[in-house]
Amino acid sequence: MTIEKRCPTLQEMEVDVKKLKRLREDKVLSQRELARMAGLAYGTVWRIENGHPEARTSTIRKIAGVLGVAPRELVKGGE
Repeated sequence: MTIEKRCPTLQEMEVDVKKLKRLREDKVLSQRELARMAGLAYGTVWRIENGHPEARTSTIRKIAGVLGVAPRELVKGGE
């Protein structure tokens, strides 16, 4: 049994990758810088932007905080 099935608070959502990249680039941040500022592993940000856009809600909240947007703005269909 996966951890997501045991712990519903770790639900994953699909990130709007184009919007994430645009917001990150508008702040003139590299993926590595965004990851460091959000307290995430570089690989997490790289993975989201490069073909695996599903992310935990906690990850989305951390990234949104650094980018200065509401977490729902980073989720597909969230606006």
